[in-house]
Amino acid sequence: MNPGLGIPFPVLLSLLAALALTIVPLPDPIAPLRPDWVLLVLVYWGMAFPRRVGILVAFVAGLFLDVLQQHLLGQNALTLAVAMFIVLQIYPRMRVFPVWQQAMVIAFLVALTRLVQIWIQGAIGLPPGSVWYWSPVVTSALLWPVVYHILRETRRRWLLHLTA
Repeated sequence: MNPGLGIPFPVLLSLLAALALTIVPLPDPIAPLRPDWVLLVLVYWGMAFPRRVGILVAFVAGLFLDVLQQHLLGQNALTLAVAMFIVLQIYPRMRVFPVWQQAMVIAFLVALTRLVQIWIQGAIGLPPGSVWYWSPVVTSALLWPVVYHILRETRRRWLLHLTA
């Protein structure tokens, strides 16, 4: 099952799930702790299928995220494309890292995307947020092992299904 652009079906399904998790309403006290679901999913699939899930897929996912979150069109698209560019440069090394070291790379990538977003928001005159603005750096890194194992198992089952 390969939909258009040669993107595997589990990739599209998990990206849709990540977009949905991004807009699910959370109670106010924990809303700032929401991890960067789309980036987590893109990083995993970028490491697994670097020739199929790249900068263009990240950019398009970012455009969908911009529309869903009502951000400046292109804001998330730019940050996700930059993050995916970095992932594509380091994925051969990152794949052999233990999961806890990958989580450190995730923390760096989320911090980078948050920094670019705050820069864009400042450029258009929006005030910076509170210190809670940076909390997805920690929550994304903490949830990386869970996301990694779920998506790895999904990929293995999908590949077994294709070969059966």
